[in-house]
Amino acid sequence: ESLTISQFTLKEMIRQTIFSIASNETNKLMTGELFEIKNNYLKIVSLDGHRIAIRRMELKKDYADRKVVVPGKTLNEISKILSGEIDDIVNIYFSKNHILFEFDQTIVVSRLIDGEYFRIDQMLSRATLLVREGEKKPIIIEITDNSMELRIDSAMGSMNENIDIDKEGKDILIGFNPRFLIDALKVIDDETISIYLVNPKAPCFIRDDEENYTYLILPVNINQNQAR
Repeated sequence: ESLTISQFTLKEMIRQTIFSIASNETNKLMTGELFEIKNNYLKIVSLDGHRIAIRRMELKKDYADRKVVVPGKTLNEISKILSGEIDDIVNIYFSKNHILFEFDQTIVVSRLIDGEYFRIDQMLSRATLLVREGEKKPIIIEITDNSMELRIDSAMGSMNENIDIDKEGKDILIGFNPRFLIDALKVIDDETISIYLVNPKAPCFIRDDEENYTYLILPVNINQNQAR
């Protein structure tokens, strides 16, 4: 049985998650993406120890549940040659150790990555399982009523920017690796986004109401000098 989806959808789902995979081989599972079919949804997940990216899409017909980890290198290559057209389809076939993509007179076969993928649901609720990164030049975000102030001081220069927001809950001062925030924001096509923050040490979530996408980013510790 093959999974049939549009080339546009697969290309977009890869684009919106692939930036979160790990580049090194210390944990091979982190160098791939989880493809999970469950309850007729396709979910693609990537993580690198500091952040998690999730894209979810409802499938048009019934498929058997399955769970495989596809190498990031394979997905990067496939993404380059997919047409990206909504009317063009791609058929995906699974075997015990391999995945096969068939589209436009092209067949790509890849080995799967062995091993049990991380329990993402647990990680989303208890993100302490992930490693915290010490980032020298974080972006400082200070949220007060109806205003979000962004501050950064780096070797390249300084920035201080205010953004109008709708806020619910407490004020918060929090720091992030700026690249991790930008990577997620770059692939979200919505005009407005919802950011969920608990406290300066808890991960931040960026997600839409339907949870078609979810991005988790761990904050970095900021000292008093950086916070000013």
